[in-house]
Amino acid sequence: MSVAMRLIERIGSYISTAGLIVGILFFALSLTPSLIPRPAVVQGLLSGCVFAVGYAVGAILFWFWTYLQLHPANPTVRRWLRWGLLTVSGTLALVCLYRYTGWQNAVRAEMQLEPANDSHVLVVIVLALIPALLFVTIGTLLTRGTQRVAALLRTRMPRRAATLVGIIIVGIVTGLLVNGVLVRGLLNFADETFLRIDAVVALTGTPAPTDPLRSGSGASLVPWTSIGRDGRVYIETQPTEADIEAVTGRPAQTPLRTYVGLRSAETLTQRADLALAEMLRIGAFDRSTLVIIMPVGTGWIDPPSIDALEYLLDGDVASVAIQYSYLTSPLSLLVEPDEGKSTAQALFDIVYNYWRALPADKRPRLFLNGLSLGANSSQASTMFLDILAAPFDGALWVGPPFTSTVWHWATANRADQSPEWRPIFGDSSSVRFANRGIDFLKPGKTWGPMRIAFLQYPSDPIVFFDYDTIFRAPAWMEGERGEGVSPEFQWFPIITFFQLAMDMALSNTSPIGFGHVYSAADYADSWYALVEPEGWNPQKMAELKAALAQNTGRAP
Repeated sequence: MSVAMRLIERIGSYISTAGLIVGILFFALSLTPSLIPRPAVVQGLLSGCVFAVGYAVGAILFWFWTYLQLHPANPTVRRWLRWGLLTVSGTLALVCLYRYTGWQNAVRAEMQLEPANDSHVLVVIVLALIPALLFVTIGTLLTRGTQRVAALLRTRMPRRAATLVGIIIVGIVTGLLVNGVLVRGLLNFADETFLRIDAVVALTGTPAPTDPLRSGSGASLVPWTSIGRDGRVYIETQPTEADIEAVTGRPAQTPLRTYVGLRSAETLTQRADLALAEMLRIGAFDRSTLVIIMPVGTGWIDPPSIDALEYLLDGDVASVAIQYSYLTSPLSLLVEPDEGKSTAQALFDIVYNYWRALPADKRPRLFLNGLSLGANSSQASTMFLDILAAPFDGALWVGPPFTSTVWHWATANRADQSPEWRPIFGDSSSVRFANRGIDFLKPGKTWGPMRIAFLQYPSDPIVFFDYDTIFRAPAWMEGERGEGVSPEFQWFPIITFFQLAMDMALSNTSPIGFGHVYSAADYADSWYALVEPEGWNPQKMAELKAALAQNTGRAP
């Protein structure tokens, strides 16, 4: 026998046929569409990872099947069954590869994108091999390691006990190495890298503002060098009195924006104190409306989210935000999962307590606001039972992550006839939901004393991801589907979970008005529904939306 044949036989002895069958099946179904269009490169990496998961599932199921001695005793039957299942799964994979481009174009059509002409199937296959081989090899090595440990233990304990203890030992050692060394090291490296980038921007970026009412100016209590890149965008893009008057045609004033960076003070308490002091310095509580904003991980505040309100109220608005991380939102959740919520609570407490101490007829309207992770943190600002005596006026939470407490509770307790992607809660006097291009539901009801509004797109995976999709189809896939969700999207156990996880990573690549990219027009409609400003008609709203879209680049 040649060396090549012996090598092939040796490699084949390590391959689980059941794992291969299920892995190919998983690979095939991973090519089906989900919420966000997937380029060939991304599809290849996803399919390779899903193949590895399927391989593990198949290998484990076969081991359990064998353990129960349920497999056919006849070698011929086993051989025909093996080749038959391989043929079926392989044929399904070829069919799915052929349909891949059409499926992706179905998603693109829902998002009003041009169809992709090239399928790049070869790219998908080649790139899928990389994670598939990597993870299957790692899994095989761990299996062999477990067998070696179990073999050593069999001299001192029964066979099955030795196998169980071997699995536990290898699992613990692997977990400590991966989570305690590799993952933690990479996350700490990312934290240090983003910190240095933020510091470099602070020293070499744009000059400090000259307007004494802006954070970071010479008159400000917040040093300009302590405000990072994203905080500077929030300060620098603030519209002026003239900007607002040019759009509204009415007298206006320049809005007030307060921003405290992560390096503006040493502790969270000091940063919250500094934020309040800066607000008092510029007269923030003298405006008619006050907004507490929670940024996303890096300190970013979506420009149209606050611009829209400032234009609607002719600039009679003050807003405040505190940075709590240098990292992007996903990394921030991994490295410092509680920082956003702690910051939201500290900022809310100090602003709310000062606001509540004011005479009731002298208080500005108080709103909360946040996008994505900012919305998640903002919802944890306070316990609603603590503010019943003096509730704040409302909140606009946009693209709230699936872990958001208030959103999850309101969605779970929606009216039976309403879909999960656009719930109706109670009589709609306190909590309302809106989607793309659609105003908040107003079923003949007026707002109550507190107005909670959620803006979410049905195609936003940040909102609609759910761990339960591993074994259960999500409710938002049942019945009528929301705009942007393809009817070709079908649920499959385990596979859909990984598709949605990849969708979250791609959520900001979707066109404006879909996925996790919220349009200026929808921000304007949302704030209009919340604050109900006077002097606006459909024509003026259309002009405002056009101006916001041009200023922020967020035209739907």
